[in-house]
Amino acid sequence: MKLPHAKTLGNRAVALAASLTLLAGSVALAQDRLRMSTTTSTDNSGLLNVLLPPFERECNCKVDVISVGTGKALKLGEQGDVDVVLVHARPLEDKFIAAGFGVNRRDVMYNDFVVIGPPGDPADLRHATNVIDAFRRIAAKHALFVSRGDDSGTDQKEKQIWAAAAIAPSGSWYRSVGQGMGEVIQMATELRGYTLADRGTYNVYRHGKTDLAILYDDNRNSGKPGRPMPTLTAAQVAALSGANGLFNPYGVIAVNPRRFPQVRYDLAMKFIAYITGAEGQRIIAQYQVQGDPVFFTFRKGN
Repeated sequence: MKLPHAKTLGNRAVALAASLTLLAGSVALAQDRLRMSTTTSTDNSGLLNVLLPPFERECNCKVDVISVGTGKALKLGEQGDVDVVLVHARPLEDKFIAAGFGVNRRDVMYNDFVVIGPPGDPADLRHATNVIDAFRRIAAKHALFVSRGDDSGTDQKEKQIWAAAAIAPSGSWYRSVGQGMGEVIQMATELRGYTLADRGTYNVYRHGKTDLAILYDDNRNSGKPGRPMPTLTAAQVAALSGANGLFNPYGVIAVNPRRFPQVRYDLAMKFIAYITGAEGQRIIAQYQVQGDPVFFTFRKGN
């Protein structure tokens, strides 16, 4: 019997390896993909890096994340370009659902907003009686304020506070830059100005990326910037997130399959079940950056 030449065997091995590579590529292409639009805060905080992999392994899928402001995240849902949205601007979320773009909203987590600025605090925010007073002090001093200006949840909150203060900010002291939270913190740092930030992103950036201090929040006597917040129900957080309150709830919403039949509704609902279920909630509650908590889960019940 004539044995194959070594060169022939080598060629066959190369061909087999190529076939296996093509097969693996085909399997990868066949992998389910979930398209999610979400806020820059969930991305900048690093939470998604630990929250998504267990879900992807369990469902043999890949989550394609589009990180933008809440307004843009919801707009992607309105166009049927994503399957699920994870955002934080309840009035906009309610409009999104009422217009028939989203279904099955669920509460996920919360943190709070903080006003940060130069440690010297030229506008004397440390003596503000509430956040409206803090914003009025900034305007009265014409202290530099960097606004996201991107229709994000943080931008919506900022506009709400200015409106409650009866101030229409304008002039050289007010910079609306149309950028995400991380970029705005860096700009405020470079310009030595104030800005409104979510605590989660600030907790990440304060470790080596900014020296700006928290100069006003709703719990100024509670200790270090990353201290644990009280465990609250969704209803309690909602009550503390009005114009005078700085609490910041996040919700997840599936894009309506009746309006957009092409969306991966079944996979979106699996993700919603995961992120609001025991494993997802545990990961969110335990996630920290150098010892600082970033997001908080809701207490069940009334």
